[in-house]
Amino acid sequence: MNDVYLNGEFLAADQAKVSVFDRGFLLGDGVYEVIPVYAGKCFQLSGHLIRLQASLDGVRMQNPHSQDEWKTLIEQLIERNGGGDQSVYLQVTRGVAPRDHVFPKNVTPTAFVMSSPLAPVPESYKTQGAAAIILADIRWQHCNIKAITLLPNSLLKQQALEAGALEALLIRDGYLTEGAASNAYVVIDGTIYTAPKDEKVLPGITREVVIEIAQKNNMPLLEQAVTEQQLKHADEIWISSSTKEVVPITTLDNKPVGKGIPGAIWQKMDALYQQYKQKGAT
Repeated sequence: MNDVYLNGEFLAADQAKVSVFDRGFLLGDGVYEVIPVYAGKCFQLSGHLIRLQASLDGVRMQNPHSQDEWKTLIEQLIERNGGGDQSVYLQVTRGVAPRDHVFPKNVTPTAFVMSSPLAPVPESYKTQGAAAIILADIRWQHCNIKAITLLPNSLLKQQALEAGALEALLIRDGYLTEGAASNAYVVIDGTIYTAPKDEKVLPGITREVVIEIAQKNNMPLLEQAVTEQQLKHADEIWISSSTKEVVPITTLDNKPVGKGIPGAIWQKMDALYQQYKQKGAT
């Protein structure tokens, strides 16, 4: 069984214990990050730690570690768990206190990190694409904070699963925001569109890589929301996340997207993304 990190020490996962009075357990009062690891090296670690700090600031929570301390303990955990390709999950809650909606004073945050093997992206996604459905965005008003309160996302993902789809693409006020567990992209007449960063959209780390790649390779990209009707008539649709990279959506609400196969612009982006990964950017 893999080791985990909990509040200053490494220990076997089955030995890790958190109080039932932890506010993460009682109130969902916490934030998290998921960091991909390739060949024992974190991918885009700095970006993830910067976003972690932004999430903590957003919920007015103390960061229990500096960026250098996080980097050191994450690298130690990766090594303890055998290196290779891993997915690191990091969570910080406000800590242990009597249950009350009001923030407690003088409480030490709970810091937890675990890792698990990172499965390769299924080859079928690259050759056939994946399916998605359109659902109303029922999440809260601060989706830019990566909070552990994921029940709305879980409900949306479950609906997608039961519809035979990989992801739910979410509509709020007539516009596409993102997926239930991913950022979303729409290609129309050769231009890539992705919703602008605001309180309705998580500032995805993979999203930032996609934008950087597009800018450096003369691929037109606009941070601009598209309407539901534009989504339904898109030439290509993609989603991205830290563990799934960039996935083409070729079926939407049981109808083909474009020609119903991964598009040429996605193919170019995927090839460039794989090259970017090989550089091992941290």
